[in-house]
Amino acid sequence: MKPSVFVGCCGWAIKGGKQAYYNRLKTIELQETFYKLPKLDTVRKWKESAPKDFIFNMKAWQVVTHPPSSATWRKAGIKVPEGVKENYGNLKPTKENFEAWNKTVEVAKVIEAAVVVVQTPPSFGYTEKNFENVDKFFSKIQREGFEIGWEPRGSWREKPDAVKELCERHSLIHITDIFRWRPVRKHKLFYTRLHGIGSGEVNYSYKYTDDDLAKLRQMVADESEGRDACYVLFNNISMADDALRFKQLLEAFI
Repeated sequence: MKPSVFVGCCGWAIKGGKQAYYNRLKTIELQETFYKLPKLDTVRKWKESAPKDFIFNMKAWQVVTHPPSSATWRKAGIKVPEGVKENYGNLKPTKENFEAWNKTVEVAKVIEAAVVVVQTPPSFGYTEKNFENVDKFFSKIQREGFEIGWEPRGSWREKPDAVKELCERHSLIHITDIFRWRPVRKHKLFYTRLHGIGSGEVNYSYKYTDDDLAKLRQMVADESEGRDACYVLFNNISMADDALRFKQLLEAFI
């Protein structure tokens, strides 16, 4: 039996609010959880308002993955004491990061997340120290009830064996943009985040063509072999339209 393919957006991209989104797509990757963790009561309302078969995924809080110097910290208005600033971000195995992760887990439990996406920035490229941080961090965190996906950016792409080793050791989904990089480790779930085709790691202004979506369908079909489910999350400016077009394309082949 072919695994289910769930198509969605990174954020509430469908016009008309959350109910409109629920009516058109069956999964989402929450972005609010990356910038500033929402209150648990708010998250509970999202869960209660969604259809029972709707699948929530969420991006891990940036406090764990991105350093305090990053623009996204400033945008979110996150402030921490100067004396412990260096203990945050970059998956450092510190008390502060573990506490921030535990707060992320609280949200994941309420929303019943299928996948928590840990996206590390290009500045957190491959080094022996960063490899060690990733290894120690994932060795110690709590993770019950959901899968963890890691999207490493930057120079990790030049070290596929290191990525594979870490993903295998810690049972991580290797998340990639499938148009740029095939996952190096096969997990029971396939999860791709689509950032637009072009040079570099992201091209958010790109709108996927019909030919692109046909290629995507074939790539997802290839990757689906032996998996339980596939998640295709669009993360470009035209994500709503592109996701709906891709969903329609998949339905035409059922």
